[in-house]
Amino acid sequence: MERLDALRRARVSIADAHAAYEATVAELRRTPFLDRALRVGDSFPDFLLPNAEGRLVSRDDLLGRGPLVATFFRGTWCPYCAVQLAALEEALPEIAAAGASLAAFTPETGGRAAEAKARHSAHYEILADVDQGLGMTCGVVFRLPEPYRRLLLSRGMDLPERQGHAGWFLPVPATFVVDRDGVVRWAFMDVDFTRRAEPDDILAALAGL
Repeated sequence: MERLDALRRARVSIADAHAAYEATVAELRRTPFLDRALRVGDSFPDFLLPNAEGRLVSRDDLLGRGPLVATFFRGTWCPYCAVQLAALEEALPEIAAAGASLAAFTPETGGRAAEAKARHSAHYEILADVDQGLGMTCGVVFRLPEPYRRLLLSRGMDLPERQGHAGWFLPVPATFVVDRDGVVRWAFMDVDFTRRAEPDDILAALAGL
């Protein structure tokens, strides 16, 4: 995505942000936590989570409509997530034409799923992964290293307040294409939070179901 490339170039010019990014990605690459993450052929976990409208939505509710594209994003404060959510909205007609639905999961609570949906004029489900239980079950959640915690706090970003708990956890960028039987048929994960699943790759995975 060209918009992500522009954000990466801008980050390099901000010394403390770039240093915290480099330290965080390096530490995550030393930690093989994604070795335990969902893989193609695994069952996507069941869930029952509140959506932006405050209604509880389950995995089977979504799979009852057809295949599911499930993606995790860090929150409304993340500029890379904003680009991702906008790109998914642009791809939504093609996702729907493939018979699939789209759900984006955020660790933020306190009405921020509704904020994200309104900000991006999203016509897909945005759900609050309360206490990040789903992300942890999928194996895509990590504890934020100290350098990046300090950076966020210096920018006035209090994740414990935004998430409703003091764990300092975040999901890595992760997207799964799940068939109607709940089986993962395609997966994208990257410890580098500036990298996101490309809509064209998601659509190709749906076409292959």
